[in-house]
Amino acid sequence: MSDTITFVTGNSNKLREVVHILSHGAPPSNDGSHKVGKFTVVNNSLDLEEVQGTIEEVTIFKAKKAAELLQRPVLVEDTCLGYDALNGLPGPYIKWFVESLGLEGIVKLLAGFDDKSAKAYCTFGYCKGPGEDVVLFQGVTEGTIVLKARGPTDFGWDAVFQPKGYTETYAEMSKETKNLISHRYRALDKVRTFLLEQSE
Repeated sequence: MSDTITFVTGNSNKLREVVHILSHGAPPSNDGSHKVGKFTVVNNSLDLEEVQGTIEEVTIFKAKKAAELLQRPVLVEDTCLGYDALNGLPGPYIKWFVESLGLEGIVKLLAGFDDKSAKAYCTFGYCKGPGEDVVLFQGVTEGTIVLKARGPTDFGWDAVFQPKGYTETYAEMSKETKNLISHRYRALDKVRTFLLEQSE
């Protein structure tokens, strides 16, 4: 197994958050890479085809495709926001909903429902090479969709999602607070444990 893992993303905000959580905030090496156990995590931006399916099916497809294209171990991520009143929709299509409707539009989807509860899912897929099986790591955070965006609006739907037990949206929280409770943190905690076990 190669000791270098390529995290597939072109989103600089997401990359910063992921490596910060994976490395427990340790600074990067001189070449900009990050170490997790014996593994070096680098990134590469790939334009992967978006398929329809469950979040698990979408993540497995992306991981297998990325490993095939790059011919090396990869880590991919898929994020999902599911409204309880809509039986889990928009789900894995939330990115396209935000791009098409904006934050105000995705809030209006719940206008006819009293139930504003939602679940944020983050699923990472690790594939150690072409033709290999994909290992999934999923984190879930329960919360509520707020009626009006609060905080910076430059990171997906963070400004309209308020985690259960908190009075702030993701966007209003400090990076440190969000990184301890977010769906991405919960998933990455499992990724880090896996990589450290593989390093033994």
